[in-house]
Amino acid sequence: MLSKNVETFLGCDAEYEEAETVLYGAPFDSTTSYRPGTRFGSRSIRTESFGIESYSPYQDKDLTDRKIFDSGDLELCFGDTGMALHEIECRCAEILRDGKRPFLLGGEHLVTLGAVRAAVRKYPELVIVHFDAHADLRQEYLGAELSHACVLRRCWELLGDGRIFQFGIRSGDREEFVWGKDHVTTRKFDFVGLEGCLEQLRGRPVYFTLDLDVLDPSIFPGTGTPEAGGVTFDQLRAAAQAVCSKADVVACDINELSPPYDPSGISAMAACKIVREMLLAFPEKDRS
Repeated sequence: MLSKNVETFLGCDAEYEEAETVLYGAPFDSTTSYRPGTRFGSRSIRTESFGIESYSPYQDKDLTDRKIFDSGDLELCFGDTGMALHEIECRCAEILRDGKRPFLLGGEHLVTLGAVRAAVRKYPELVIVHFDAHADLRQEYLGAELSHACVLRRCWELLGDGRIFQFGIRSGDREEFVWGKDHVTTRKFDFVGLEGCLEQLRGRPVYFTLDLDVLDPSIFPGTGTPEAGGVTFDQLRAAAQAVCSKADVVACDINELSPPYDPSGISAMAACKIVREMLLAFPEKDRS
């Protein structure tokens, strides 16, 4: 059984045994291709969460009425990417084994791979819904196959064709887009078609991965790889809420907040509100 973290995300202080969703952090950014700093993302999300309300006027729900447990950050080896991914996989597997929904706070996007490894082991028919500015479908980046630029390609190797659905993508090299046409479903620039996708995935186990740089950098400058032309906060909030409320999300993550690149703290606050809306959108039910 996991022990309660000293500092928790706002309102997420239920006991582990009764929790339906369990937060865990992966402060890791050793493969970041441009500007590092996402290792501080999970801590910032927790700290800054006390600057927002636990109540959501969007959903008329309050975090204090939910059973959510925050297990804190993992201690990850920055010198060994494989070891870090193994630790993330083990924590995700433990939470899944106990019949709860793991919610990973990153970290760079590569941390998703560790969690997906655990999730697909429990749910062999797993599919991925992916929000991002970047396709993340490279075979390798500067010779490294374990990179945040390759994370969805590594996930595809676990799942196979037709089981990854991407939205908001607006960056990648030509080869990624060419390769992706035959292997994944990609909606560029926005969330058009999301509702139909969720209807198609009804009843199937979903891993939801949300890279916050899907937001336009004018709204969310605190990220390591900003890409102009992103979605608005409310577009992302509504889309994330739709996934969490309508899909059978068995595990999820939110990543790529890099607090050092936004001294104002606005990016961290946006991340906190997205986390809150996701947590409140999950249906209240037991998992086994």
